Amino acid sequence: MVPLKVNRNYRFRLYPSRAQEMKLLGTLDSCRCLYNYFLGEWEGKDKIPSRYELQAKLPRLANENPHYANIHSKTRQYVLFQLYSNLKVLSRLKKNGRKVGRLRFKKYGRYKTFVYNQTGFKLIGNGNRYQKLYFFKIGEIPIRAHRKVEGKIKQVLVKRTPSGRWFAILSVETKSERLGTVGKAIGLDLNIENYLTDSNGKSIAHPHALLKLEKNLNREQRKLAKKKNGSKNRLKQKLKVARVHERVTNKRMDFLHKLSTRYISSYDLIAMEDLAVRKMMESSYNAKNTADSSWSTFIQMLSYKAEGAGRTLVKVDPKNTTQNCSKCGNHVYKQIWVRIHKCPACGLVMDRDHNAAINILNKALKEVGSVRPELTPVEMRPLLHLMGGASLVKEAGSSLQKT
Repeated sequence: MVPLKVNRNYRFRLYPSRAQEMKLLGTLDSCRCLYNYFLGEWEGKDKIPSRYELQAKLPRLANENPHYANIHSKTRQYVLFQLYSNLKVLSRLKKNGRKVGRLRFKKYGRYKTFVYNQTGFKLIGNGNRYQKLYFFKIGEIPIRAHRKVEGKIKQVLVKRTPSGRWFAILSVETKSERLGTVGKAIGLDLNIENYLTDSNGKSIAHPHALLKLEKNLNREQRKLAKKKNGSKNRLKQKLKVARVHERVTNKRMDFLHKLSTRYISSYDLIAMEDLAVRKMMESSYNAKNTADSSWSTFIQMLSYKAEGAGRTLVKVDPKNTTQNCSKCGNHVYKQIWVRIHKCPACGLVMDRDHNAAINILNKALKEVGSVRPELTPVEMRPLLHLMGGASLVKEAGSSLQKT
């Protein structure tokens, strides 16, 4: 099989000098002004001009205004591309029934990224973690490349975080790393008591990244509220608050990456519920913990990692996965606070989330089995005791064996 080409992103920290940081900030502000200029071109017009009409004005703008001449030509083009991409997103949301406004002008400090596309950059170094990233009209900036970049770099996105740190996201075209088959399938139930429970009965504890740093965050936010608006002390305190938020995000993303990689490397088929996370947060009293869980991000990670590794991710209808018995299929209604599944028909007693994970896997195997008949739903064998260490899932077919 010919390896497929995939796009992979590498996120590395930049360490610019003071002079280089001023150039980076100048590039960001020039991109912001260019974005606002083209957005202003739409004002008062019944029909929005095409991107190529406005793009033809870029050389003239660069000649007339040195503010725009300091930006790399590809970077200028990408600003225009970003503007039209934002418009497409708003149109798509409106078609989906979402209430949206119109694109707004970017205030100072609200423009966070710029892009070098195809040309204007070069990664300099001998393969160690201390290298330099060259940008046209900016110079060579030290970069901490903690991983080896494999493939051809197609694009570099430079980002300034609210905490004042600079990062480079390298978009690389490389060959996919297809993992060998292991003959195993797993069902995952995302829940509120733990982060998730799989069909083998294993529960993953919730990291509670926000809860663990909430005391620090509240303290820094109280200090921020006491600072005078517009003062330098307020600006310094805003950076401290932003760094706490960044620590929360880093802890959460580290957990999600490690967990998703573990399941992708260990199973050929992964089954999950097709959850409407946004609606769950709008209607739930537990919205704060749901937001801290970042289920959508976790599902997205599983999706792109499964595609690159040659694994199968199946999303099933979540209806009755918790209420139905995974052994006999009997509907056993349970309130949210009832954590043990007890089936009066077959006598099955087990954790409700474990029962749901098995139902999710069964649903996925039925869906996949309609395309690949060798994959058949799992069968249950009697429990030795409640929540015993032995797996409750046994594969009936030969393709997916007991884990």
